[in-house]
Amino acid sequence: MERLNNLAGRLAPYAAAVFLVVPVAAALWFGLTAGGGETWDHVLQNRLVPYTFTTLAVLALTALFILGIAVPAAWLVSAYDFPGRGIFDWALILPLAMPGYVMAYAWADLAGVAGPVQSSFRDLTGLSARDYWFPDIFTPTGLAFILASTLFPYVYITARAAFTNQSLATLEAARSLGASGARLFLSVALPSARPAIVAGLALALMEAAADFGAADFLGIQTLGVGIVRAWSSFGEPATAARLAVVLVSIAFLFFFITSLSRGRATNQQTANRWLTPTRTRLTGQSGWVASLFCGGILLVAFFLPITRLVWLLLETGAGTAPIVPPLLSSIILGLSGATLAIVCALAIIVGAKHANATSSFLRLSVAAGYAAPGAVLGLGGLFILSATGQSLSGVTAIFLLIGIYASRFTSAGLEPMRAAFERAPISLDYAARSLGASNIKRFTRVDLPLILPGVLAGGLILCVEILKELPATLMLRPFGWDTLAVRAHAYASDERLAEATLPSLLITLAGLAPVLLLSWRLSKTGHTIE
Repeated sequence: MERLNNLAGRLAPYAAAVFLVVPVAAALWFGLTAGGGETWDHVLQNRLVPYTFTTLAVLALTALFILGIAVPAAWLVSAYDFPGRGIFDWALILPLAMPGYVMAYAWADLAGVAGPVQSSFRDLTGLSARDYWFPDIFTPTGLAFILASTLFPYVYITARAAFTNQSLATLEAARSLGASGARLFLSVALPSARPAIVAGLALALMEAAADFGAADFLGIQTLGVGIVRAWSSFGEPATAARLAVVLVSIAFLFFFITSLSRGRATNQQTANRWLTPTRTRLTGQSGWVASLFCGGILLVAFFLPITRLVWLLLETGAGTAPIVPPLLSSIILGLSGATLAIVCALAIIVGAKHANATSSFLRLSVAAGYAAPGAVLGLGGLFILSATGQSLSGVTAIFLLIGIYASRFTSAGLEPMRAAFERAPISLDYAARSLGASNIKRFTRVDLPLILPGVLAGGLILCVEILKELPATLMLRPFGWDTLAVRAHAYASDERLAEATLPSLLITLAGLAPVLLLSWRLSKTGHTIE
């Protein structure tokens, strides 16, 4: 029995890793080996370059918007004291709770010709819609603005941590040499924080590359939209798979940059003297300018779209639309997917510890699903169904969708569990081994009670991520299993934005729980460091 337990402990992490990587491998293998056809020839000659160029252009614009928003905001709350700084410190993470497609719905209504922004402008100036130019949200630039509004917290978090943890002796030396605030930022703080900023930016762009809902709603022809349409509109999975290869290559490039930047970021500054930081107090006009900058970000990226959705819901009474079925489907799929992802994460973490499994293989397997966009994983799921002779219906499709969720999001829940596991004293494990406890007993009686808080935190993150997921759910859900995300997208695609408000608000409300938890933990960490 002991041998069987040890064998299971050695095989568990590998089995979980293979399970997670199969959907990505299936999509890529089919894309590389499938034969061509008329549809692929058409896409290759007429659509591949526009799809790729548009995707890269959107990512480049998104990067510029994110850097212009997140880095100055992180520096202001880290280095200066101004009215409202304590609130902005944690509140600037709130936009992370809102999926990109929900932000797109809200701003499409806000900034439309009949929306409140342009209507108010015409009322104030007396102009007609033909007499002035107004930014168009239904463009690649508009999509980049939408994605940056929801993803800039990735860079804000990493930049804020890097600025907070810098050597105060170095900063004081620069100040003693007469460096101004701008020169201190550009010459000292920014170069030191660059690896962390690049890592956060690469992670944000990886999420932007995976977007489907916002791009599809705004009519922007990105690779993600092309994959889903090649499958759903033209019935050409081979064409979709080949587009998936291009998209996965872009996503993996950003993942590689993230890993490389994190490695460089481990080289922290050292100094003999670490002092309690004293933020420079901004008074008068400078303080209010800093407050307006941070407040404007929060207003545009969170409060305005949320307020507009709530107003639409109350004004139109769209809350009477059936919401219970998609809500129940979301809860069932979210809990099931999170449970399976937690099991896979625990198998990898605990199994790797007890079996000394090859960590590089496990990390790559877990990362493959996270780096691959949902449309690619959905495509891989379809190929798995086809290879096994199953149909996209009933329990089989539900189980497959839950497995795709685990493949996509296990990495997101893995980090809180790994952090909790690494904090557990190794002496307890040695003591359990000396008493002859098997791997299973050590896990249930020693490891699991210690890492339970990390498991719960990871489970919360996983549930919310699954609740927000759109393309894989759209491709794989069986009949009658619409989720909140699918229902909101269907309403918005039919130009029924009022009906899309309630599911959109429920998704955002669910996303606030882990974001507020993250904000609280970061605030505590910041105060501890400071």
